[in-house]
Amino acid sequence: MTAAAGRIVDMRLRPRWLHEFFGAAPGTPGHELVRWLNRRVGSRDVDHFTRAADLDGLLGEMDEAGIGVGVMVGRSTPEVRVRNDDLAAIARASAGRLLGIASVDPVQLGREDALAELRRAVGELGLRGLNLDAGFYAEPLRADADLLMPLYEECVRLGVPAFVLSGPTTPDLASNDPFAVDAVARTFPTLPIVCCHGFYPRVADMVAVAFRRENVYVSPDMYLFSPGGGLYVEAANGFMRDQLLFGSSYPFRAMGQSVADLRTIGLTPAALEKTCFGNPGRLLRLTS
Repeated sequence: MTAAAGRIVDMRLRPRWLHEFFGAAPGTPGHELVRWLNRRVGSRDVDHFTRAADLDGLLGEMDEAGIGVGVMVGRSTPEVRVRNDDLAAIARASAGRLLGIASVDPVQLGREDALAELRRAVGELGLRGLNLDAGFYAEPLRADADLLMPLYEECVRLGVPAFVLSGPTTPDLASNDPFAVDAVARTFPTLPIVCCHGFYPRVADMVAVAFRRENVYVSPDMYLFSPGGGLYVEAANGFMRDQLLFGSSYPFRAMGQSVADLRTIGLTPAALEKTCFGNPGRLLRLTS
């Protein structure tokens, strides 16, 4: 599977029927939020996500965009609870086209129950990593909070990557600090850490952390195409070539438009290939 053959790995793609937050129900605040965010990140069709109402429709849209595999990163915050069982069920039904990343809320569950859910999600449900929405919990946390450290350690034991979400929608922007990731990456040097949304708009700081820590992957998602996102591209054409990931952020940005924009954003052919498949393939151990 190669990007040249049109088989891109989309590292942030969620079905809209998964939760109202993804626009599942027209006429609801969640549906309007999806349309609003599409406008803010430059989608030319803010209603694109309404077309794929079921799995067949979603896979068809992935085919049209040239996306071979979509990675469904879960959420578990007071506002958005996505059940790991639901992610796993969709992944199973997709025949390998969709992969699930589990989510836990250690503030809600407590340390031991959060660890138990991580083990169940990976060991029993077959999910491929752990997502932590550190700054979105009832008690906002930095990525290097003490409460999260046992979860990172367990990811190392299980052999799965850790995903950390932070960006301009983080409720308290003080939590949007990529330097906290530096501390985690130093503590767990064998743990692949995916920085979802690339800690935008702190692009230069994120790039500096990636420079220092080769186990840090940068997934700017829709913010790759926002003002200042060109610095991610510049880094990926140099030292960060093995660390940049592509995510459309669907349904918050259209798949096809994001793929088209990715091809014209200025990545060298070698960097484009690594971003589209080489880097996520290595991260998630994809073989075909």
